[in-house]
Amino acid sequence: MERVAGWLWPLSVANLVANTVIVVTGGAVRVTGSGLGCPTWPRCTDESYVAHGALGVHGAIEFGNRMLTFVLVAVAIACWVSALLHGLLAKGEERPWRPFGLATVVALGIPAQAIIGGFTVLTDLNPYVVAFHLLVSMALIGVCVVLVDTLRGPERPAAPPRLARLTWLVLASAWVVLYLGTVVTGSGPHSGDLDARRTGLDPQVMSHVHAVAVYVLVALTLGLVVTAHRAGAGTVLRAGLLLLGVELLQGLVGFTQYFLDLPEALVVLHLLGAALVSATSTAVVLSGRARSTGQPMSGSTATATKSSAR
Repeated sequence: MERVAGWLWPLSVANLVANTVIVVTGGAVRVTGSGLGCPTWPRCTDESYVAHGALGVHGAIEFGNRMLTFVLVAVAIACWVSALLHGLLAKGEERPWRPFGLATVVALGIPAQAIIGGFTVLTDLNPYVVAFHLLVSMALIGVCVVLVDTLRGPERPAAPPRLARLTWLVLASAWVVLYLGTVVTGSGPHSGDLDARRTGLDPQVMSHVHAVAVYVLVALTLGLVVTAHRAGAGTVLRAGLLLLGVELLQGLVGFTQYFLDLPEALVVLHLLGAALVSATSTAVVLSGRARSTGQPMSGSTATATKSSAR
């Protein structure tokens, strides 16, 4: 059992990678018009759980994406079991149950996502359901980042209160950008199927609204970097610079795909960038929170650490 518990770290990383990959493959399903390649759910057709030749390449693509969900489930369950054993076998008065709680959220989130994905098919790719499906994936990626940091994040003091509040503001702004990105997608051409309905919103107008939110996010991130540098908060500074780099690359991809009329490859790459924005903006918040890699601090030690951080 100790050996299984020792797998928790690589399994937590696998959880993060798998949840990111499923976002990319889901994007591939959409841009290839394969969203209804399997026209029903949970079966692929009314008669079969698997795709058959009559469904063509779209059926194969959609069914392949469904099969990836089982990989995610396997990884999530293995991580959950390892986290449970990690907690049970831990020595000392305080058992580290936080990783188990986070692994449980991911383990429950994967089947929940499968059900939401089923509703996207049953509602003929309703753009609002599709958007919710993507945003849940982004949230799961954030939870996976918290789990990875909980297990092997860098030792750091708490950031000054003002800087800590700014990290949360950056995260909130990132989520506004992610949400507006789904609105742009829901009004644009890549619906996942030629007959799927759109939101009815003007895609050009929504693209400009989305761009304004991106400008706000970049400005806040720049402010975070400058504030962290002045405060000598190295961990926050590094996390902020990483997020800023992701934002600039994501912005480059976004503007390029806009002016090239949304080529499929760039749309999928933009979805990968969105997943990275979710991950790195979560890491920014974590960078402002105290973390010790040693023994749990006593109350007096923790108070002293917080005082010195201020």
